[in-house]
Amino acid sequence: MPDNNFRVAIVVPCYNESRRLPVARFEQYIQSTATEFVFVDDGSTDKTIEILKKIELAHPDQVVVVSCGSNMGKGEAVRRGINVAFARHVDYVGFWDADLATPLEAISDFLAEFALRRDCLMVFGARVRLLGRRIDRSALRHYLGRVFATVASLVLRLSIYDTQCGAKLFRVTPVTVSLFATPFFSRWTFDVEIIARYIQKVGSVTTAASQMFEFPLYIWEDVAGSKVKPRHFLIALFDICRIYLVYGRSPCFSRSVGSSRETRS
Repeated sequence: MPDNNFRVAIVVPCYNESRRLPVARFEQYIQSTATEFVFVDDGSTDKTIEILKKIELAHPDQVVVVSCGSNMGKGEAVRRGINVAFARHVDYVGFWDADLATPLEAISDFLAEFALRRDCLMVFGARVRLLGRRIDRSALRHYLGRVFATVASLVLRLSIYDTQCGAKLFRVTPVTVSLFATPFFSRWTFDVEIIARYIQKVGSVTTAASQMFEFPLYIWEDVAGSKVKPRHFLIALFDICRIYLVYGRSPCFSRSVGSSRETRS
């Protein structure tokens, strides 16, 4: 297990979550760990901000609430929250879906991977149905996800199983800080854009692949009321095309830099 001589901050983007936010689970975790949370209200029209302010009031040392004022999209909400976390001088920063489809207890699993992999800068949750895992996901979303991940892998020249899982953690370094310096142009596939930016920063698909790790989650639940609908699949594919046009034609994405065999290791 990793030691506890570091600070971790988790960004939680929220949009109209007043009826879905598992407040008790968040508070239980906050009380039992030193993990810090940055809740970002993305222009909610319900009572989400009031609920978040109550959590902040109860845990002022560990919780910060950020309000976007208007709906900016999940990518921008995450980016703003992560920059707030950077200002708190944490060692690890990540983002987590507000519905806790991925339990907060998985944070310790991600940290353990960082402890084992000293060169690793990013750990991503992956929803893989394996024996001993409980991945509760509808068949439609599963198969749409497989199609999307295949397209994303082709664009990034990187074999990745699950780009869209809402549980990701980053080691804070100058390079990872730079990934969130400017707004994403994608509202739905900013996760892929983060990876594309990183490949561009390090100049090599192979180098980028060696510094990322996908962790097969033990538990993931398809919580009712998700904002993501099947129709958003088409929007996401359009965003992937834009990512290719902006990033994918850079020389660092060339297969000659890192073959598909190298990036599958």
